[in-house]
Amino acid sequence: MTTPAPAGGRALRVVVVDDATVIRESLPALLPDLDFTGSFANVEAMLRARPEADVVVLDLHLSNAGQPNARQGVAAIRAVTAAGYRVCVFSQEERRFVLAACLAAGAHGLVSKAAPTTRLEQSLREVAAGEVVIPPAVIGLVEVLVRRNSLTILSDRQRHVLSGRARGLTYAEMSGRLHLSESTLRGYWAEVTRNVSEHFQRTAPGDLEHALGLGPGDLLDYWPEPLPPGTPTSPQRTDRWWRLGRTR
Repeated sequence: MTTPAPAGGRALRVVVVDDATVIRESLPALLPDLDFTGSFANVEAMLRARPEADVVVLDLHLSNAGQPNARQGVAAIRAVTAAGYRVCVFSQEERRFVLAACLAAGAHGLVSKAAPTTRLEQSLREVAAGEVVIPPAVIGLVEVLVRRNSLTILSDRQRHVLSGRARGLTYAEMSGRLHLSESTLRGYWAEVTRNVSEHFQRTAPGDLEHALGLGPGDLLDYWPEPLPPGTPTSPQRTDRWWRLGRTR
């Protein structure tokens, strides 16, 4: 189960859920400073074992010929987060609507399998510290929603930081342009990512489709339906399973 972020020199505890044996076996060797406390081919096995972890590294595409009934996508994210874990999705998935749907399902971070291992480790540490890690593709999507007045909960300063991140600016570059310290900008960005994550979790697919000019039903295969206020989330909840298309 999740505990507060590591303190006093304890290594960050990580669990890997991926149907690819090479990923499960290689990550501990590639990230020796982390404590890998579990490795599983599917969510069902992980939830039975209930390992101690600060972060769960979760692949999106877990169903295959060997485990055709394995939960994946939104269903897997919701099951793991409902069990009390913080989830960092680690996938080759590039479709920005699918990545945004992961945030809507409760994921705390999104990292591409093409990213350097240093970026993965940094993201895992950020997720364990309570931050939300959003990739560039989703940052661009968020900026579109802000420009179309679909996402109106951001302050002017937060919008400025969002605009800079959407254009690939570093904190140092934004600091010079906005005349604010890098630590202040990082604080604004943490607020942006938290607000965006909460917004996605409350958003119905029809509202997002309308805001982005998509056709009715275009997102139904990807977007989780928001839970009614006060509804407890549980791994046994029978949400629509995610039809992911071709396996990646």
